[in-house]
Amino acid sequence: MPTETEIRQADWYGEDLSGQEHTRVAFIGLDLTEAGDDGAVFTECTFRDAKFNLSRHTDAAFLNCTFTGCSFFDATFTDCKFTGSVFERCSFDLMTVERGDWSFVALPGADLARATLTGVKLREAVFTGVRAAGATLVGLDLSGAEFHGADLTGADLRGSDLSAVDPRAVQLSGAQIDVAQAVVLVTALGLDVRPESP
Repeated sequence: MPTETEIRQADWYGEDLSGQEHTRVAFIGLDLTEAGDDGAVFTECTFRDAKFNLSRHTDAAFLNCTFTGCSFFDATFTDCKFTGSVFERCSFDLMTVERGDWSFVALPGADLARATLTGVKLREAVFTGVRAAGATLVGLDLSGAEFHGADLTGADLRGSDLSAVDPRAVQLSGAQIDVAQAVVLVTALGLDVRPESP
């Protein structure tokens, strides 16, 4: 998205951003380490080389934003909205996302192995080539999501909608799933699941 304002190397370390609203702003080198907010709204903004480390966000909205080269180490997002946002070359170590709406986000090739996502709406999200071996991806709405080439080896997927996952195009060895998910994946392989014969 084109931006109209640019903010470079701003130091917002530990600041409270509650209630702030920013539209079409390019944040270059922004330091949000240990910052927090309740209800901040960023619309069509660009974040380049920004640090979200140890930050805490509740009911915040990052709508149609672009994140490039950003660090989300140990960041927490609770009931936040990231609809339509794009992530490129970002790091997500120990990031925690609880609930919220992340539909239509693009995370191609992202390393989510040490991230925890619980109860998040991720409809039609792009997870192409995502590396999420051992990740916690529990109770997610992944309907219509794109997973081609994703590595979900050993990931905890219990309670998530796997209807869009093609088990022939995704690495699933050792992943934790429930019985209903097993039926979905087996059906995706073209097998006919029936009750046991008498």
